[in-house]
Amino acid sequence: MTPVLLGWKLYEITGSKLSIGILGLSEVIPAVLLALPAGVTVDKSNKQRLISICMALYFLLMMGLLFVTSQWFTSEISTPGKTSSQWIIQWLIYGLVFCTGAIRAYSSPAINAFLAQLVPQESLVRAVSINSMTWLLAAVTGPGLAGLLLGYTNITIAFSITCTCIFIAVILFQLIKPKPVSWQAGKTTTVEGMIEGLQFVFHKNQRALLSAISVDMFAVLFGGVVGILPVFAVDILKIGPEKLGWLYAATYLGNFIAIALLISKPLKNKQGKTLLYMVGGFGICILVFAISKNFWLSFAALFVSGLFDGVSVIIRGTIVQLFVPDEMRGRVSSVNSIFVNSSNELGQFESGVTAAAMGTVPSAIFGGCMTLLVAVVTWIKVPTLRKFEY
Repeated sequence: MTPVLLGWKLYEITGSKLSIGILGLSEVIPAVLLALPAGVTVDKSNKQRLISICMALYFLLMMGLLFVTSQWFTSEISTPGKTSSQWIIQWLIYGLVFCTGAIRAYSSPAINAFLAQLVPQESLVRAVSINSMTWLLAAVTGPGLAGLLLGYTNITIAFSITCTCIFIAVILFQLIKPKPVSWQAGKTTTVEGMIEGLQFVFHKNQRALLSAISVDMFAVLFGGVVGILPVFAVDILKIGPEKLGWLYAATYLGNFIAIALLISKPLKNKQGKTLLYMVGGFGICILVFAISKNFWLSFAALFVSGLFDGVSVIIRGTIVQLFVPDEMRGRVSSVNSIFVNSSNELGQFESGVTAAAMGTVPSAIFGGCMTLLVAVVTWIKVPTLRKFEY
């Protein structure tokens, strides 16, 4: 729900495409800067306890966003110079989102590493798929609900529901028992642990792993049109927040259906080729979305892009889980987060900057073309990934 709420609020008070791009950048900066030391911390720590702390801090930050976006706070700081009050709200939002990025640097690799401790090795592929589906279920319903709440109530009620959901999650997570820590005390320093994580990912024997996360990073970076959906909604498609929410949900709905199909019928071979086909298809969908002026065509383009992306998510996630030893999962997941997880926010920033410089539609066309180029270049230059199977 949160990206819809904050994207709409920022574009409403600023009218600036760049402001939405800065929103993504404010989250990705701490997530990238802290990723490597956070990975060492994850491997050293009781992951259940660390995730619980992260979730509790995230709840407090969401309460902060509820406060600064509320009508009461807006009216309290309003002055005869309207621009100054907008500036205060805008940068308070950026500051709070910056803090969520710092938390995510720890929570994302911790959750990825913890998952592998909860199920036996032979069930890991299915567990990755089911875990992705539960996240996607929220990613589909959340934006749709956020749009409806913005359209029929207000942002304060929407954020109140968000905070309630996170609070419930904190309570439910305590039902999971802590698991043993694989890290051997005194084995390495934090810096040495960071170097080990980087060496593992960049080792010549891990070319398939490195190539898989790299191609996904560049595809999402250039094809991150979702980051500026509020601009398309207001300026191109002429729709309100209710339909904006469903545009956000369209990609995740495609993800959900693709992953559901892969749980029942897993890919048996040629996973590397399939990954590159999916990235190319994703780029074509972005091009269709860029030239569309019809809500339903735009929805369909994003939905199909989600189908392609869902397949690539499962292939990449399985590669990361299957080929990384337990004592390295936190650090490798942190390196993975730099490449993949942060590419969403970097893509949002890239989209905001190019939209401000080129215009909204040309920036999306540029992103789609670059995504196709990434797929073609990787196919030609990285035969290891093209031939990869698991």
